[in-house]
Amino acid sequence: MTGQLHVAEHSAAVRAPVPDARRAGRDRRRRAAAWRRTGFGLLVTAIVTISLFPFLWILRTSLMSSQEFAQGVTGFLPKHFTLSSYADNLSDQNFLRPLLNSILICLVSTALSVVCATLAGYALSRLRVRGAGVVLGFVLFAGFFPVLAMVGPLFLVYRELQLLDSPAGLVLAYMVYTLPIATWLLKSFFDQVPRSLEEAAMVDGASRLQVLWRIVVPVAMPAVFTSAIISFILAWNDFAFATSFLQTPERFTAPLAIVNLGQSQFQVFYNRIDAAVVLITLPVVLLVLFAQRRIVSGLTAGAVK
Repeated sequence: MTGQLHVAEHSAAVRAPVPDARRAGRDRRRRAAAWRRTGFGLLVTAIVTISLFPFLWILRTSLMSSQEFAQGVTGFLPKHFTLSSYADNLSDQNFLRPLLNSILICLVSTALSVVCATLAGYALSRLRVRGAGVVLGFVLFAGFFPVLAMVGPLFLVYRELQLLDSPAGLVLAYMVYTLPIATWLLKSFFDQVPRSLEEAAMVDGASRLQVLWRIVVPVAMPAVFTSAIISFILAWNDFAFATSFLQTPERFTAPLAIVNLGQSQFQVFYNRIDAAVVLITLPVVLLVLFAQRRIVSGLTAGAVK
């Protein structure tokens, strides 16, 4: 009997550390997970800080007065915050007119790109086109072709067509690299739209174009909206085409007009230039913030349907 008690006590002593070992293992895993989360948070914070630092520096300079900027004040924060640079830019016709030119040109080029991309994407997705794969490959190649490599040939063509220093020429130039991206995006979405919807409408007597605009486009609205936003942002941020094709200051776009802002005979006031940069950046930032859900749904809709 005594021997059995010793055996039982020994077995209990052997089994007792098992829960402690499991608990210690769980604690180690929790600590490791906490360290991973902390490290990931620090990495994200560092990336966001590095990414936002140039914009924060521009914002800081734009809030300085011309007198303070001329004194060469050091430090990250200005001594006195002022909106005088913004007021000067918004009252300067040399900035307001180019800003309106940018809005008009970008809206027209975006509308034309979306309409043409809708027709081209639907044709590549639904119609039996010979060499459709080659056409789509060329579209992708044109979309990623360097912009600066297109300036020279387009300049020669525009000179022959008398489109230099013309908003129409700038609209066509913007469509050169916005149209391929919009076409590829819409074609990928149209591939996921069920053909049964179109077949039912065509049985009822609808034509191919009626099916496209009344059935397919409403279903594909997230992709249409996304392609419009991407096309607008690409056109809005352009500088290479504008500086190559425009010569009259009255026809300048906003990015091109910034170069001439805040310049005096002896000094360049970068506070006015940075204020103009903030002014033309805010519309794009607000557009992306308010439409980010539609952008994400448009980019991922073809993958999850």
